[in-house]
Amino acid sequence: MQSSLRSRQNPVIQELANCIEAVWQQHLDLSPYQIPGDLGYIEGSLEEEKVVIENCCYQTPQFRKLHMELAQVGNGLDILHCVMFPNSDYHLPIFGTDLVGRQSGGISAAIVDLSPISPDRSLPEAYQQSLATLPSLGFSQPRDLPEWGDIFSDHCLFVRPTNAAEETQFVQRVRDFLTLHCQIARNTQPLTSAPDILQVVASQRNYCTKQQQNDKTRRILENSFGTEWTERYMTTMLFDMDTEPQTSDIVPSK
Repeated sequence: MQSSLRSRQNPVIQELANCIEAVWQQHLDLSPYQIPGDLGYIEGSLEEEKVVIENCCYQTPQFRKLHMELAQVGNGLDILHCVMFPNSDYHLPIFGTDLVGRQSGGISAAIVDLSPISPDRSLPEAYQQSLATLPSLGFSQPRDLPEWGDIFSDHCLFVRPTNAAEETQFVQRVRDFLTLHCQIARNTQPLTSAPDILQVVASQRNYCTKQQQNDKTRRILENSFGTEWTERYMTTMLFDMDTEPQTSDIVPSK
């Protein structure tokens, strides 16, 4: 995605967006994902300030949707949002990361996670082993997860970076999470059991339902574009649920 908006955003957001795309291109077989015609590039206003949103999506054999959203509110607020939704026949966690910052200031919120989809909220063993080898990080201002944050894993990193060193650490941790996620996904075999596939679908729907409870995101969108448009955007672009599980060639349950 060659984004005209990206070049005007906070440098850390630019760096992270470039990082995400580079890892995707290196490790995954990307193909285009069809975005609704009116949701690729969006303009609105919030309290007389211009709001711009740019969306880019891909798909791969393992992932039904790789989504990166860049947004800007006036000359102050810059946002990066990224989620990777696995196909329903792949037992993979949901990678997600967000950055919120100011063009000429620091990053106020930075989060990255590999959110588990197992009923016991544990990550697959391959992830646990790989994550255990990553060096520990120290951030001076960790942040509390929202009330609906039970969808996140024990490895979730949610912080306010206070200097350039912490910003660099965060981008590197996103790269670490994303790289191992893509590598493991490429070596994962698709599920063949109907109950297992339906469990993945249910877990992804729970993830989307919880994310749609993000009042801050909803409030900004509603004030800029209205309630009806915001509901459509959050349920079809940001956190759309898999309504057509991959049920071909599955083994019927007995």
